Amino acid sequence: MIRVSESRLHSAWWALRLSFGLVPFLAGLDKFFNILTDWTQYQSPILQQVLPISATTFMRVAGVIEMIVGIAILTRWTRVGSYVAVRDLVLAVGAYTLASLTEAMVEPAASAQRIHGNAKQAHSPGLGA
Repeated sequence: MIRVSESRLHSAWWALRLSFGLVPFLAGLDKFFNILTDWTQYQSPILQQVLPISATTFMRVAGVIEMIVGIAILTRWTRVGSYVAVRDLVLAVGAYTLASLTEAMVEPAASAQRIHGNAKQAHSPGLGA
């Protein structure tokens, strides 16, 4: 029984290690070489004005950091790299949740406007469509 549990534990550990190692590494490669898209187009114009470096250099630095995190997770520094990856995961989950909540809050307001035939635009503070 202990052998089966150890095997499952090992299998789950490798699946997570490979996922959290390869995804940031490949994402970093993409940001560095602009393989899938030109990542500089996603930077805020305000950010580009305040950065002391070019948008391209900034994205390359971000790509190198992601590659280092991926390599760390895939090598003997798994724990350190994983803690850095947790920050990214939390940001992603938080951003997705905020977008979902915004959609859920804006849609009922728009539906109520259509149902009641109100000529005024439904508006909630801080919500954007």
